[in-house]
Amino acid sequence: MYPRHRSTAAAALVAFLSAAVPVRAQSAPANPTAPPTREVVDEIGRTVRIPQPVRRIVSLAPSLTETIYALRLQDRLVGDTDYCDYPPDAQKKTKVGGAVNPSLEMIASLHPDLVLVTKSLNLPETVQSLAELGIPSYATDPHTIADIIASTKKLAEVLGAPEAGTSVAADMQEHLAGLQSRLGDLPPKRVLFVVWTQPLISIGRNTFLADALLHAGAVSIVDSAQNWPQVNLEEVARLQPDYLIFAESHSEAAPRVVETLATLPGWKILNAVSNRRYAIVSDAVNRPAPRIVSAIEDLARQLHPQAFEEKPGDAKEKSEKESHGPPQPHSRSFLAQASPRCPRPIPAGASACGR
Repeated sequence: MYPRHRSTAAAALVAFLSAAVPVRAQSAPANPTAPPTREVVDEIGRTVRIPQPVRRIVSLAPSLTETIYALRLQDRLVGDTDYCDYPPDAQKKTKVGGAVNPSLEMIASLHPDLVLVTKSLNLPETVQSLAELGIPSYATDPHTIADIIASTKKLAEVLGAPEAGTSVAADMQEHLAGLQSRLGDLPPKRVLFVVWTQPLISIGRNTFLADALLHAGAVSIVDSAQNWPQVNLEEVARLQPDYLIFAESHSEAAPRVVETLATLPGWKILNAVSNRRYAIVSDAVNRPAPRIVSAIEDLARQLHPQAFEEKPGDAKEKSEKESHGPPQPHSRSFLAQASPRCPRPIPAGASACGR
């Protein structure tokens, strides 16, 4: 869970800002001239009073910034973090610092109606400080791909754009259903998702990454209750994964890493290393946002190429579909775009800018 201590400096900053920034509807007494508010329950169970309509948003997580763009609500996004780098336009937004240590002064200066946070990345001290400033925050907490879809729909509804949420969610579900149809009853590949090599860190069974692997026709050989467990190489050698999987932030280094691993004791006895069986997946897989579906599809293609071989009649069917015009759902082009690399420090949180 979250740490409970708060620094003296942070407390002093909150006190200073409290004197300078008007208290918002979340904590202010009834005021007939105040904007209307709406009560919602966020994904960690807090009841939050949000000004209506929500016109100014600050995002404190890359995944939330991506979701705002997928919903086509980016015109309302007035600020985000230093690590919010996708899509490229997000880099032009006013930066409020890191997800773990955002500038409260900068956030307050943007006069947001709502700040978006995520439980897995942002600290409770940040949420508490925002509340003391009277700035409402809404928290997300997805743990599976189904949770990400549901979270996207709910966030869209909270922001007053339910139709966009329904469209994006339907598009994600359509892609996943099509993928499941292709994979059918193919046996899953046993994989090791490599978050870091020295020390060797992978993913736990309760992460959305582990669920993403399942959707891609894979299963992690690591069965740990920890989200980012340090893994014993001898145990990996005993289990012999079919594939090693690297996220795109290490894509250029992955071939060199595999070549280096092939010379090291322990690693070189892994069949996946000696046979150079590894997959490189988009860094979108690290972010619980709509674009994760494209990463899942790409990984499935690498692990199960036979499921994507074109069959007689497929080309004709594809041509007929294209003749009816481009697809309409909001997120189609957003899901299909490639991901930039994310220069984040790992391990520590093992996903410092990925969320």
